[in-house]
Amino acid sequence: MANRLAQAKSLYLRKHALNPIDWWYWCDEALATASSQNKPIFLSIGYSSCHWCTVMEGGAFSNLEIASYINDNFLPIKVDREERPDLDSIYMQALQMMSGQGGWPLNIFLSPEDLVPFYAGTYFPVESRYGRPGFLQVLQALRQYYDTEKADLQKRKAVILEALLESAALEIGATQAEDSKLLQQGWESSTKIITPQQLGNRFPMISYAELSLRGTRFKFESKYDAKACCKQRALDLTLGGIFDHVAGGFHRYTVDPTWTVPHFEKMLYDNGLIVEYLANIWSTGFQEPAFARAVSLTVDWLSREMTAPSGYFYAAQDADSFVPPLGGQKGRQEWGEPEEGAFYVWSYNELEQLLTPDELTELQQQFIITTNGNFESKNVLQRHHAVELSDTVEAALQKLFVARYGAIADTIKTFPPAHNNQEAKTRNWQGRIPPVTDTKMIVAWNSLMISGLARAYVVFQVPRYLELATGAANFILKHQYVDGRLFRLNYEGEAKLAAQSEDYAFLIKALLDLHQAYLKEGKEEQRFLKNAIVIQEEFDKYLWSPELGGYYNTASDSSQDLIVRERSYQDNATPSANGIAVANLVRLALLTDNLHYLDLASVALKAFRGIMSSAPQACPSLFSALDWYRNSTLVRTNFSHIDLLSSQYLPTVVFSEIANLPEGSIGLVCQGLKCLPAPESLEQLLQQVQQSLQRI
Repeated sequence: MANRLAQAKSLYLRKHALNPIDWWYWCDEALATASSQNKPIFLSIGYSSCHWCTVMEGGAFSNLEIASYINDNFLPIKVDREERPDLDSIYMQALQMMSGQGGWPLNIFLSPEDLVPFYAGTYFPVESRYGRPGFLQVLQALRQYYDTEKADLQKRKAVILEALLESAALEIGATQAEDSKLLQQGWESSTKIITPQQLGNRFPMISYAELSLRGTRFKFESKYDAKACCKQRALDLTLGGIFDHVAGGFHRYTVDPTWTVPHFEKMLYDNGLIVEYLANIWSTGFQEPAFARAVSLTVDWLSREMTAPSGYFYAAQDADSFVPPLGGQKGRQEWGEPEEGAFYVWSYNELEQLLTPDELTELQQQFIITTNGNFESKNVLQRHHAVELSDTVEAALQKLFVARYGAIADTIKTFPPAHNNQEAKTRNWQGRIPPVTDTKMIVAWNSLMISGLARAYVVFQVPRYLELATGAANFILKHQYVDGRLFRLNYEGEAKLAAQSEDYAFLIKALLDLHQAYLKEGKEEQRFLKNAIVIQEEFDKYLWSPELGGYYNTASDSSQDLIVRERSYQDNATPSANGIAVANLVRLALLTDNLHYLDLASVALKAFRGIMSSAPQACPSLFSALDWYRNSTLVRTNFSHIDLLSSQYLPTVVFSEIANLPEGSIGLVCQGLKCLPAPESLEQLLQQVQQSLQRI
C-alpha cells in the first residue's frame, strides 16, 4: 500500500511511495505530530539520481522489520535535497561536524521540540557490513539513548546548535591582507586543488578551475603551473570516462584518480558549468579539437534528451538503468534491479559484433578498450589523445549510438524521457533501456546551463547554443513568477516552492550572460538586463542581510522552519550563491552606473573576508567576485568591435554598445569610476583592456 509520498511531485519522494515506512514529507503537520507524540524525527535527505539513495531505498527502507520499528518509534520524513537545498545545507553541515564526512543519502535524527540534530550518518545497510552497523541496530540504540540519556542528549544538542550558529554568523576575525595578496592566496589554493593528484575520486571542481584560469593573467609567483593545470582539467574532462563519448553529456564524477570509471548519473548543473569552462579555456588559446567536440555533443544531448517541449531543461538522469530479462522486455522472466552504467558501457564481444574489424582496430587506437574491460568486465570509453577523430572512428561511434538509441543521431530530434522505473521497463525502446530522467525544472540549474550555452555561443558562434539558452530563459521569466515572486521549481507546468539564493544569483548571472551574448549578435537585448535588475531588487529585498552583509539562503518570509539561517559561501558541486551574487552586483554597477550595487558588493566582500583568509579552499567563487570587484572593466564600443573582442578571454569585462563615440575614437574603456583616454585604434583599445584587467 502506498504511503503519503505517492502524491508528491518530486520523483525522489515518489520512489519511496511503496516503502513500508510511514513517510511524511517536510511540513508543519509532520513537525507538530512529532512534537505531540514525543517521537524523535528521522530525517532522510537524498535525490533521485543518487546511486546509494537508490540502494538504501531497495534495502533498509524496504525491510519490514526496520519499517515497523521506525513507524513505532520515530517520525520519518523524506526530503528531496533539490527541492530544499536550505534544509540539506544545514543538516549536511551537522553531519560533517559529527562524523567528519558528508554525502547522500543524508540520514539524521532530530529532537522534535527544536529540530536540533543529535546523530547522523549516510548509507546504512540492513545487516552490519562495509564497516557499518545494521540499520535496525542503529535505530534501537538511538531510541534507547533518546529515552534514557536526557542530560547527555541536551548537552550534545547544545554543542551542535552552538557550532551551527557560529558557522552561520561567520564569527571569524577579519583580515587586513591587501586584496592582491588575498586574491593570490585564493588562486594558489584553487590551483593546488586542481593539480593532478594520485588518489581518490575525481570531480569536475569547475569553480576552482575557473579561479585558477582567471589567475593566469597575473604575474603571481607559484610552484604550480596554473596554465598547465587548467588545460589538464579540460583534457581530463573531455578525454576521460566522465564524458559520454558516444552521445554527449558529462557524468557527475569518477570513482578513480584516472578519470576512467564514472558514477554514471548526469546532472544538469555539471554540464552547464563544464560547457562554460570549456568555452573559456578555448578562448584563452587552448583550442584542442576534443574541447569543441565535447561541447557540441553535450548540446546535442541537452537538446535531444534534456529539453522540455516548452523550452526548459530537465534536472538529471539516473546512474542506473534496466537490462531486459532473459525472455526479453515482454518475456516471462522477472526483472532485476537496475544496473549501474548499463546504458553506457560495452563488452568487447558487443564491440566485435557491432563494428567492422577496421573500425574496432581504429577505435582501439583512439580509446582505451580491452577484452577484460575496465568496469565489471565491460568498457567505459576513454580517449588517449585530444586530436580530431577520424571519419572511421566517428562512424564507429555512430554505430554505438544506434545500438544504444535505436536510430542514427541525426534522425532523433527528441528522445522521450523515462519518467520512472515502470515506464522504463514497459515502453518499447528501440535500443537499450535508458535511465530514468528527473524532468523537474530547477531555476538555479537551468540558469547554470543558460550561462554555459551563452558563453559557448560567444566563443564557438553556433546559433543553436543561443537559441536553447534563450528558450530556457524565456520559460523561467514567463512561468516561474507567482504573485510577483520568483519560484524555484516547475513540475509539468506548475511552479512550486519559493526561490532560494542560488536561484536568484544564478538566474541574474544567466540573464546578464544572455545580454552580453546578444551584443555579439549585434542586438541590444535590453529585456534581459531589465529583468536582471528587477530580480536583483527582489533578491535584495527578501534575502539580503543588512546586519551581517551577504545573502541568506532563504527569504525572510520562508525561513520559519529552519534552526539557523545560513549565508552560503562554500563552493560545492555548484558555485556559492554569494560568490556569484557579488560578481553580479559589480556587473550591474558597470551596466547601469548605479553605485548602490557596488556598495552592496563591498559590504558582502567585507562580510566574507575572514573566511576567505582562513579557508580559501572553501570559497573560490568569492575570490572570483573579488577579482570582479578590483578589476572590473566596461568597454563601450560598436557591435562590430564587440563581436571581435567578446570571444577572447576577458574575465572581468562587460560590453556596452555605444553609437556616438568621440571623434577619432573606436570606443571607451572605463575602470570603476573613471574612463581612460579614448583609444584611436583596436590595438590601443585592446591594450587598455588588458592593462585594466590586471590593475590589482
